[in-house]
Amino acid sequence: VLDSQYGTYVWPCAVVLAQYVWAHRRSLPGQRVLEIGAGVSLPGVVAARCGAQVILSDSEELPQCLQSCRSSCLMNRLPHVPVLGLTWGRVSPELLSLAPIDIILGSDVFFDPKDFEDILTTIYFLLEKNPHAQFWTTYQVRSADWSIEALLYKWNLKSVHVPLHSFGADKEHLASSSMPGRHTIEMMIISLAQSEGT
Repeated sequence: VLDSQYGTYVWPCAVVLAQYVWAHRRSLPGQRVLEIGAGVSLPGVVAARCGAQVILSDSEELPQCLQSCRSSCLMNRLPHVPVLGLTWGRVSPELLSLAPIDIILGSDVFFDPKDFEDILTTIYFLLEKNPHAQFWTTYQVRSADWSIEALLYKWNLKSVHVPLHSFGADKEHLASSSMPGRHTIEMMIISLAQSEGT
């Protein structure tokens, strides 16, 4: 749905991340996936349709976004996918009681620099509980001054850049959309940095 006035906008980063999920569809059945900041939930919905056990989440302070998650599930015949209110940087009963996770998805969550540390605090918490999990994330380059490198170091996280051409997302049109070609989208996989001696 390409209509921002209803809060159901499919941002270019979501299309690119969904393409990555699709490219890895054979490894997804049985995987436990959490999408954060899900909104319309395109990557999470694709993961669920590919056989992953998905939980969708967005801020507990944004009920319209949680409703978008639920609506996307219903439209895609996924009525049993749980939707949780998880606010970045906040330890809540929902966060503490999450089942084990293999993959965390987040498209365009690195939008506002004031949220970067809260996002990475939450990601660190989840990866500490699930040391073998990965955070698959896409982001739009909006400013050369914005960086999460220092925060990754602070939270003992590492990132690996994933070239878009490696999963067919460097095309001018993607999923019948011309949007990804008109924006600078990057993808990375974030995981726990290994401690010395491990």
